[in-house]
Amino acid sequence: MPETIRTWCTKFGPEYARRLRQRAPRAGDKWHLDEAFVNIGGVRKYLWRAVDQHGNVLDILIQSKRDGRAATRFFRKIVKQQGCRPRVLVTDKLASYRVAHRQIVSTVEHRQNKYLNNRCENSHQPTRQRERSMKGFRAVGSAQRFLASFSRISPHFRPPRHRMTATDHRAELGTRFQVWDQVTEQT
Repeated sequence: MPETIRTWCTKFGPEYARRLRQRAPRAGDKWHLDEAFVNIGGVRKYLWRAVDQHGNVLDILIQSKRDGRAATRFFRKIVKQQGCRPRVLVTDKLASYRVAHRQIVSTVEHRQNKYLNNRCENSHQPTRQRERSMKGFRAVGSAQRFLASFSRISPHFRPPRHRMTATDHRAELGTRFQVWDQVTEQT
């Protein structure tokens, strides 16, 4: 069963994630960035993640370092993919973010506070749950591919339940399943 899921994710996941990304509304102008430790094949790597103010994952990147060069690379990737710059950038107090901010988006307001970045911290939770159920990741490339798809597909089926009534939640899930049917029928 796990091998079947892995094969499905490898074959269809990137295409479905791309189609969902095309249908997604434009990203917000307030970006939250954070990094988390991930063990891949017994080696510590860093999972960089960017989330907008609505909790939508903008991008992820797995790197072996957590220095200014790694942060700069991640910033470049996000700005290129989004095609615009944020109005506000929220990070924790890691010094690498200051380096990347100066080089890439120096005109953007940069807020560094441990507690303002909870939106991105909470975004790591589904990844941690999936990592436990998969009994860890084995290789960086496969983890990057899986998490890039997973971070787009998983939230599609998890609307913010605490912000809506039961009737609205059912209606929203119905809409999301219709979108999913449209995305997957072309394959």
